[in-house]
Amino acid sequence: MADRAPAVVVGGGVGGLAAAIRLASAGHTVTVLERRAEPGGKLAVYERDGFSFDIGPSLVTLPHLFDEVLALAHTRLADHVDLVRLDPQFHYRWPDGSEVLVHDDPARTVAAWDALTPGAGAAWQHLVDHGRRIWDVSERTFFAGPMDHPMALMRRMRSPRDLVDIDPLRSLHHVARRTCGDARFTQWAGRYATYSGSSPYRAPATLACIPYLETHYGAWYPMGGLGRLRDTLVQVANQVGVEVRTGVDVTGLRCVGDRMVGVDTAQGPGVDAPIVIANVDAEHLYRDLLPEPRVLRRVQRAGRSTSGFVVVAGVRGHTPQQRHHTVWFSPHDRAEFAALDAGHLSPTPTIYGCVTSATDPSQAPHGHESWFLLVNVPAGVTVDAAAYQQVVLDQLAARGTDLRDRLVFTDTVTPADLASRYR
Repeated sequence: MADRAPAVVVGGGVGGLAAAIRLASAGHTVTVLERRAEPGGKLAVYERDGFSFDIGPSLVTLPHLFDEVLALAHTRLADHVDLVRLDPQFHYRWPDGSEVLVHDDPARTVAAWDALTPGAGAAWQHLVDHGRRIWDVSERTFFAGPMDHPMALMRRMRSPRDLVDIDPLRSLHHVARRTCGDARFTQWAGRYATYSGSSPYRAPATLACIPYLETHYGAWYPMGGLGRLRDTLVQVANQVGVEVRTGVDVTGLRCVGDRMVGVDTAQGPGVDAPIVIANVDAEHLYRDLLPEPRVLRRVQRAGRSTSGFVVVAGVRGHTPQQRHHTVWFSPHDRAEFAALDAGHLSPTPTIYGCVTSATDPSQAPHGHESWFLLVNVPAGVTVDAAAYQQVVLDQLAARGTDLRDRLVFTDTVTPADLASRYR
């Protein structure tokens, strides 16, 4: 039967595994082909000497979306993973010594912002409420169906007002500055642009929906690390009959006319299938797998997001009052993003830290901590890993958290590493 046709999913990341579960639950015979030795894509784990680090995503924001997929296999996330709703969600720290804890309870977060500067609590609530409106419109329009034709989107809109409500024309920085005059609040809000590798000075205020999502749906951590989420998706995929093949490099998508007929691989015979899901980078897809010069030019005109430089560190001892998620802001906000736009490394970057052992003792040996540090860097930039690691650690020390004498080991992930791993 046509609706039971075999399907191939290229790329075993979270999106590919979710798509495979949906297809198999609908009765298709599904094969996932993953180039790397393990599935999960950027949802990756690094282990060394008893320490464990999530080196991709570091929290779960919308767990109900995973439940929506897993329900097709008659299960749910809670059956496989012990999810902890973090409180506080984040600890934000500025070079002048001021700080804010964003709690799971909005009332406590309002009080924390007001303690930083009078009126900032109301400003935070205003931005979160604005984000709720953006999300509500986006969920029933942009996220509710295909985007292959403008009319498909227009039919899901209730009125032209929807286009205004998602706030696409103002920058996130502009809206944050208008909402609260304190520069620290503006810098905090701008952090959400970096979630998508953007600059708050250029990214649309549409991204104000993200603090709403964290406030309303929570910031969650699966005990045992984010790898448990990957393992759950693989397990459920196997249960519904998906075949996951690792170490298989897809070299091309095969078409006859306008019909898909399968994929070619570097490991021998390809796989025949009239349904192919490409869970890969768009540039790689239209340059290498399904050459479409016109589409590739459109993709490349969009530009690349920023990349990241990661330091993972096994650390001796206990850091007083260290939270699961901490952001140490740069003392030079605009200069930091100007450097990124110009293709340079910032000498005083904002540093994001995830210390999973603060919540989950299994992530580090007794008496130790597992530290993941991330700073934004330009895509494609060449990084002297040892030198820039020292910059990050020195900057962290200058802002009140000195790990340098407590290091058991460090390792790094550079933009070149990311390009090699994920193309």
